[in-house]
Formats: sequence, structure tokens, C-alpha cells
Amino acid sequence: MVPAWQTGKVIRIEEETPSTRRFWIEIQETARFDYKPGQFVTLDLPIHEQRNKRWRSYSIASWPDGTNVIELIIVQLEGGLGTEYLFKEVKVGSALSLRGPQGVFVLPETIDRDLFFICTGTGIAPFRSMVHHILINNIAHNNIYLLFGCRKIEDLLYGDELRELEEKVSSFRYLPTFSRETPGEHLVRTGYVHAIYEEIINARKQEAGMHLHPAKFYLCGWKNMIDEAKRRILAFGYDKKDIHLELYG
Repeated sequence: MVPAWQTGKVIRIEEETPSTRRFWIEIQETARFDYKPGQFVTLDLPIHEQRNKRWRSYSIASWPDGTNVIELIIVQLEGGLGTEYLFKEVKVGSALSLRGPQGVFVLPETIDRDLFFICTGTGIAPFRSMVHHILINNIAHNNIYLLFGCRKIEDLLYGDELRELEEKVSSFRYLPTFSRETPGEHLVRTGYVHAIYEEIINARKQEAGMHLHPAKFYLCGWKNMIDEAKRRILAFGYDKKDIHLELYG
């Protein structure tokens, strides 16, 4: 069943990067907004006469905490009517029409193998939700690898928060990489996400006597990254059912 449209009030806005903002939205019709980490909401924005051309969907970047407040992280797209409206017209106190939660890009019932969360840009949103949900609720898990690809250091989202989480939790690895930085200049990982998960998979194979280590792969971001990651992961010998996708853009 498709959820009904509700009213959300914007209660806080913060600039995460020059092109990315965090929006906190309070759902007015309920005291508790329940959702699964990884799900999304759809906004109905006044940007077109046709209703379905006004809809924009965004993964929830926060995690279920028993309240009616959710966080969205949104990047401003050049020429994008939806983000143009959100960045120029929406202020604290603005009302937004939204529907949700929706989506099946969610955690398995039982986490019995390593999790690879592989993303680019604001595709980090569902994984931030999932990681915090697992750790806050002490859900049994193996290793969690969060691989985040972006262009420059200034494009990094939730960097300090996730580095701090990695320091506290031994089973969680936060692995950002930058495609437009000069190798060695900032003492950061450069290149694309693919080299990172391939290195981990190969290391795990050696530990297991060259057997493929059980894992689930969640991919979220731009189509080119997802297509390439899917091809490479399958080439290792993993099954299609081990890969879950959420396409952005």
C-alpha cells in the first residue's frame, strides 16, 4: 500500500558542503514516524503543473529513534528544478508535502556475513542510517565496510562523525576515497571505490584459504559506479542475490 501524503515542517537546515545541505523535517500528522534504515521519502514540490513531475525522492539519512523527525541530505544539481526550489525557497518553518516511508533497500533480517556499503555523493544517506541503527541497537553483525567515493576533500559528507564512529567500533571501517585529489598530497586515499573493495575481498580470500568470504554488497549512487561495481563483484564469483542496488539520478 502506498503511504498517504503528509505535511512535514522544516525545523533545521545546515550546510554540509558548499553544494550540499542537511534538512531536518518534522512530520506533523504523527508523533512517531517509523521506517526502516535505507528507506526513502518522496517530496511533492511546487515546480510543475503535472503532479508526477513535481515528485523528488530522497533516502532518509537519519535512523529510527522513536520521534517524528527525519533528516535528508540533498545536493544542489545544476539545472535541477527540485533542488533549485529546496535551496532557494525552503527555509526553517517551511511546509513540505511528503509521502513515505517507501523502498526495499533495507538490511537483511539477520546479518550473518560481512556488509559492504559502497556509495558516491549523497548515496551515503541510507548507509549512515543503517550503520547507526546496527550499532545503537547492538544488532549482531560481522564486519561493516563503508566505502565512500567523492571528488575532492571538501565534498566529504559526515566525515568527522564517521571517523569518530570507526575509532569507537572495531567492526566498522570507514574508507573514503577521492577521485580528484593528488595522490600523497593530503595523506588521503585517492582513486575510486572499486580498488578498495577488491583489495578487501582479496585479503579475505587469502585469510580463508582462497575461498570467497561470504558478504553482502549494498550499492548506492550514480549509475556508472553501480554498473562497474556490480560487474566487478560478480567477476569475483559472488551471486546476484548478494548485491542490492539503489540508483541515484
